[in-house]
Amino acid sequence: MADRYGNDVLSGDWRKPKNGRTVEVAMEKGMVVEEPTSGFVGAIVRWEHGVVDLEDRHGQVRTYPTGPGFWLDGKPVSLQPPKKAGPAKKTRTASGSVAVDNVRARVARASRIYVEGRHDAELVEKVWGDDLRIEGVVVEYLGGIDDLPEIVNRFQPAPGRRLGVLVDHLVEGSKESKIAAQIDNRYVRIVGHPFIDVWEAIKPATVGIKAWPRIPHGQDWKKGVLQSFGWPATDQADVAAAWQHMLSKVKNFSDLDPSLLGRVEELIDFVTLD
Repeated sequence: MADRYGNDVLSGDWRKPKNGRTVEVAMEKGMVVEEPTSGFVGAIVRWEHGVVDLEDRHGQVRTYPTGPGFWLDGKPVSLQPPKKAGPAKKTRTASGSVAVDNVRARVARASRIYVEGRHDAELVEKVWGDDLRIEGVVVEYLGGIDDLPEIVNRFQPAPGRRLGVLVDHLVEGSKESKIAAQIDNRYVRIVGHPFIDVWEAIKPATVGIKAWPRIPHGQDWKKGVLQSFGWPATDQADVAAAWQHMLSKVKNFSDLDPSLLGRVEELIDFVTLD
């Protein structure tokens, strides 16, 4: 005789939560999780003595006990210290995006992102490199933007050939803002951060200082910074060595000022539009 009521509803694991049971996950810096009680979402920046610090995209840091009570990619997890035997699997890129395994880099688009200098390009690559390769976006540096109008004309922006430009010190009344105002093309997006140099976009604590120093107008800014630190500052080799030291301290988006994060992501979105 057929069972018109079907299978026994209690024969399976009827107590299993809708979103699955909590699983243990090894913490790693840059992993983005949610504390559902407060709704706070942030990247793991440090952990010790049974607590973990999360930092959101606005730079706000909150501390929670490690263990259960978190969400990762919509699933409940228990945050645990990583095992010493080996690193935890990377779940996020340095920019906070979901890491994608075994995906080939996309063939480069005709669209481009231009930044002012080598240091800007290296910092963007350090944090957004994985995202850029998946999207097929190439970042190039200009060595300054004094000739930006001519550079844009040579690039010939058009549908499928967009140009995004990241400018240092893009504030009202600056030389950079006046140059940017000369560009009027729907396939060009010019954005910038308020800092004199991209070095300042790195959070001071990341490089072990309380604040970036104020350098008098007219003095070479980078060499002035190094002198204030008591570091060698006689030539460009000193500047290059100092930059590589600072760049090595940047691990992911949480080490950068939010004003830079939003601008770079805006450009990536713009140049990848169909």
